[in-house]
Amino acid sequence: AEAEKENCRPEVVGCKAHLCSPKHSVAHSSGLQNSPGPSLSLTLQQDNDNSLQPHFQITIKCTKEIAGFNGLSDSIQRLDFVSAVHDTRRFHYVCKVLEELLNHRLASLSGCARRVLFAMLEEVARQVAASQTNMHVLKALLAQLQEVTRLACWGHPLGSTSLWDNHLSSIQRILNIANNIEITKPDEDQEPQLDQMPEECVREIMLRLSDHKDLSSAGEAWHLMQRVLDEQRIWKQLCHYHFKPHLINKLVEEFDQAETDYQAIYHKLRKSYGLKEEFTETLTLCRNCRCLFWQSLGHPCIVERDLPEVVQRCSDNVLVPIPPKVFLTFFSL
Repeated sequence: AEAEKENCRPEVVGCKAHLCSPKHSVAHSSGLQNSPGPSLSLTLQQDNDNSLQPHFQITIKCTKEIAGFNGLSDSIQRLDFVSAVHDTRRFHYVCKVLEELLNHRLASLSGCARRVLFAMLEEVARQVAASQTNMHVLKALLAQLQEVTRLACWGHPLGSTSLWDNHLSSIQRILNIANNIEITKPDEDQEPQLDQMPEECVREIMLRLSDHKDLSSAGEAWHLMQRVLDEQRIWKQLCHYHFKPHLINKLVEEFDQAETDYQAIYHKLRKSYGLKEEFTETLTLCRNCRCLFWQSLGHPCIVERDLPEVVQRCSDNVLVPIPPKVFLTFFSL
């Protein structure tokens, strides 16, 4: 019996090392002869690397054997949306998700998901206040938020009264942050000033704007920008950016004018088809392991690590970009 205990002891200690905390795991593995120390250290290092890669594994399709459930609040926390707010590449994606939730899905959210939503809005307000950019995005979100809070069910907001008291205090904090934002003007001695730039540079700046509202605001700010805005080249490029050529050509034939009015074509197509959504970075779905992750940060793909031959065989269209509206369809809202 004693011999059997001696033979089993390394295995037992080795198993305990896997179950206890990382600090104890390293301590146990370093004191064993013939123990799997290097592999344990490697496992711990991989776990630490994985913690730096926000990811969330989802259930795409439920079956009789697997009843899957994806939690929205859990996914927002695991994908680290709070840090994404402070990243200029991911800021607009997060704001679009918040916009969709405020517009269509607030009434169907759980209490926990609503708390996460208001916490995200507060984080957006703090980021806008710190960076002094994207004020129009914050104003649009707050306008939607105030409109939603005015909606009532039998005279009261839908949900727990005490929970809504907490929500209203969060909303008031967000409004206070937004109202106290002051845009700091640049020094007058700082060069170069915008009005010192040649017309060619101003035109190149305006050609890179993809929103007609930004173009209109620029035209109101300076007469030179308004003169550039009156050129058809700006609106023609804007049309080709947002809409397919056959839609543009169809309207060009319908207008039947000596000089094509691309500004009128743009606004008519915008009202009929909407504008193309533009995001510097989106969430990505890995079809191998069904993980959502940020493309710039990557993810710890289980299939890629354990079955590399499967990944090589199914390498085409493995990573799928997920727009905000598609992201919300993964949850029962």
